[in-house]
Amino acid sequence: MKKKRISELLQTFSKFFVSNLLGTLVDTLVLWVCAHLIFTEARYLISPYVSINIISPVISFEFAVLTNYICAYNLTWKGRLRLKSPGRIILHFLKYNLTSTTIFLVKMAFLLLFQRIFGWDVVICNLIALIFSGSVNFALGEWWLFKKKKQI
Repeated sequence: MKKKRISELLQTFSKFFVSNLLGTLVDTLVLWVCAHLIFTEARYLISPYVSINIISPVISFEFAVLTNYICAYNLTWKGRLRLKSPGRIILHFLKYNLTSTTIFLVKMAFLLLFQRIFGWDVVICNLIALIFSGSVNFALGEWWLFKKKKQI
């Protein structure tokens, strides 16, 4: 088995980075809308801490997962999977979402840690937490979810 060349890995990481910037923009925009517009009006129904620091990131996360999956499948790891039926695409997306949920828990741990320690706005804490969780996300995508098939 040949080891993947570093230049090939860097090229894949570059695509991953660019496509995840789009996911980060979606995540940040949806998080901001939820935390500063939607849940501003609903604060008397739900604890402000829960609505801003838990519910808002969960909603923004799901929007970002869908965006990142579309980019991963069509750009970053294009051609590695040949999912021909809608059922297989949905099953692979569910696997992707499960992996992303694990990454999300890592991100949330950092987000809440930074928010508690520094008291920064949730959007700033989210962006910093994405740096840590992004490297784990790339590794899982490269070597498990979109693993390159062995050439015979």
